[in-house]
Amino acid sequence: MGTTGPARPDRRRACRTGHPRPRPHAPHLGETAPIPLLALAQLFTRDVPGLAGPDGCDLLQVLWCPFESHGPRRNAFDVVLTWRRSADVTDVLPAQPEPAVIGRAQGLPNPCVLHPEQVTEHEYIELLDDELLESVEEWEEDMEEAADDATDGAAEPGGYATYEEYEAAMRAAERNTAPAVSYTGDLSIAPGWKAGGFASWHLTGPTTAVCAACGTPMRLLLTAADREWDTGTESWVPVEDRESMNAKGANTPTGVSPARGTMHLLICPDDPDHPHHTVFQ
Repeated sequence: MGTTGPARPDRRRACRTGHPRPRPHAPHLGETAPIPLLALAQLFTRDVPGLAGPDGCDLLQVLWCPFESHGPRRNAFDVVLTWRRSADVTDVLPAQPEPAVIGRAQGLPNPCVLHPEQVTEHEYIELLDDELLESVEEWEEDMEEAADDATDGAAEPGGYATYEEYEAAMRAAERNTAPAVSYTGDLSIAPGWKAGGFASWHLTGPTTAVCAACGTPMRLLLTAADREWDTGTESWVPVEDRESMNAKGANTPTGVSPARGTMHLLICPDDPDHPHHTVFQ
């Protein structure tokens, strides 16, 4: 993720393209003055299986404009991909250029260190064939029944001297009984920021994107999300974060919320120089 200089950009809302910038926010900037892009992610090919750059490039930098309305679509950040050779990067800037004002606070990433971890995902549930979908639904029903049976059979009212003892036994049984596992929530698609894997189509339903240059079906390069995990399950919470998972802000380390909450960045698998595509969920 991007590093920061001594001062952070103004997080207050700024104007849309075509309107004067509010003078109190950045009075020294003209309406058409160029502003730096914000660093979103930096990926090395050695850390991401299947990631390959053009002409021997091994470093991908993902940036975006801090004004949603400056891109080709309204209410969506304009993303820029830059491939580099890491061996050619010899003079690193002590302070990263940042705009003096941004369009929305949720477009400014908090500095984060990336710790790559490879996980196994499975395709979005609506893209499964009918036979496999039926098997998944039957399996989920069995899991729910098993969880209910474990709780119901853990304590019976007749075996306790008082109702208070029975209630205490029931609470203990619920704490010691694992919740039912679901395909969508626990096994299918990892939430949060990730490189590669499968996309979740929970808002729009599955869509197909093809390369505008060659017509090849595009593949998912990067997902940027407003949170790293949902509060309803622990399945995707990193082991090192389990103890603090319920603390305020524990699952929102980047402070980013692209459009509806999730941005899928897709690229052409045949040529990384071809135009990329973004989908917001």
